[in-house]
Amino acid sequence: MPDALYDAIGAGYAHRRRADPRLAEQIVEALGDAQSILNVGAGAGSYEPPDRAVQAVEPSAAMIAQRPADAAPCTQASAEALPFAAGAFDAAMAVLTIHHWADWRAGLHEMRRVARRRVLLLTFDAEASDFWLTRDYFPEIMVLDRQIMPTLAALAETLGPFEATPVLVPHDCIDGFLGAFWRRPETYLDPVARQSMSSFTRFDASDGLQRLEADLRSGAWRARNADLLDREALDVGYRLVRWEIGEPATSAPALRTP
Repeated sequence: MPDALYDAIGAGYAHRRRADPRLAEQIVEALGDAQSILNVGAGAGSYEPPDRAVQAVEPSAAMIAQRPADAAPCTQASAEALPFAAGAFDAAMAVLTIHHWADWRAGLHEMRRVARRRVLLLTFDAEASDFWLTRDYFPEIMVLDRQIMPTLAALAETLGPFEATPVLVPHDCIDGFLGAFWRRPETYLDPVARQSMSSFTRFDASDGLQRLEADLRSGAWRARNADLLDREALDVGYRLVRWEIGEPATSAPALRTP
């Protein structure tokens, strides 16, 4: 269960999983003119717009305890059973959390129920990703992601057509999610950094870590990924998905490049 997982690994999470301002700007832009927002699976409060009326929902007591004193009010509850009336908010958002829900379809329907105008989801499209970390060192993560991450097609089947925008990860991203260190590979060798990446809690990563460390020492990683060394940002597979409530269904999900 996500609450149990983050009760176990959540210590210090707020310090390692800080909102990156460039990603935050993209999220705020996608929220549009929504003034009242429900943040589902809110964790320690990253990416909650400070200039909007935000209500947070989070199942883990350990995560709620790390929310800043001036953060939005937070209710301990799950995505699948939101304790709010229908249409209570202009928008409902969920950031890198849907893969932890016991029933993501039920969670999305709940977000749709409480949102008057739009639903916003930052997620990971495993089908679009060719990330060196999972491809070359931790294929177990790729297998797991394909099991727990909803495909874009499945999302469309659940709530209808949407717009999906690639979220490019800056090379110096300050948020410590799995894809944040694509140009800083040595960070994945740090057990403290890995503690805030839930993927590493699901399998024994020792073999991949040994191979990565060896490749960094020998220069093999640098030679294999030389094309990344001058990149400012990279499409690792993260997608910002937005449903506009009440708009007529006209087509399949649209993928828009930034």
